[in-house]
Amino acid sequence: MKFAGLVVPFLLPVFAQALTVCADPNYLPYSNRAGEGFENKIAAAVAMELGETLEYTWASYRGHGGFSQFLSSTLDAKKCDVVMSITYVSREELTTRSYYVSSYVFVFPKNKNYGITSMDSPVLKNLKIGFERETPAEDALKIRGLIPGAAPGGIVPFDISDEGDESPATMLTALKAGQMDVLITWQPSISSFLRAYSDFEVVPVPNARTYGAPEQYTFPMSMGVREGNDALKKKLDDAIEKHQAELTSILTASGVMATR
Repeated sequence: MKFAGLVVPFLLPVFAQALTVCADPNYLPYSNRAGEGFENKIAAAVAMELGETLEYTWASYRGHGGFSQFLSSTLDAKKCDVVMSITYVSREELTTRSYYVSSYVFVFPKNKNYGITSMDSPVLKNLKIGFERETPAEDALKIRGLIPGAAPGGIVPFDISDEGDESPATMLTALKAGQMDVLITWQPSISSFLRAYSDFEVVPVPNARTYGAPEQYTFPMSMGVREGNDALKKKLDDAIEKHQAELTSILTASGVMATR
């Protein structure tokens, strides 16, 4: 470009690169379109550190095929670059360093004084137990002969992770209404909803078993990227390490029982 006899280089506008994240548009406390979930807030913090804009590919985690189908139709199909809250060292994707560790929990009314400390607590044999299907909790109950209906009180299974319109808060509502005596579920899934239930006791399920091999109920959680995308994994690892305190603060503010 010439101006007043001078040659001036033509400068192209610089656009920020986008961090594209696959997320559920309506699955609080994880994520929603309004950005109110803890996954939304974690993604926003990481994008800011990378100096990138945050963009979403919306798709339900739930329904036929569950989370695996979600990964196949979004991340693996190259419709985005990152997913949040995937188990560390997943067999399905390349995972970053973990940014929080959380647990399955027992939830029950404080005034019941059940004294539940593990899956082997004798009192469980006499209680009506609520749990989510196809989780470590269901496996534990089967191992101990509490499914199907071995306990006098029976069992109350939920399919929250498969029902597209049902909120995890449904389980707490059912517990409050007396439809079960104790609920066993993944704590982050009910994290923010627990604020409305100060009369509930929340006890982490330990990775132990009275007889046989230990069982796992505590899991480190990471961000997932496609296999081979080591460059993005490295960037995310660096961002997580640099801002771990901020990420932990976001999780804590959202009610997630998180450790490192």
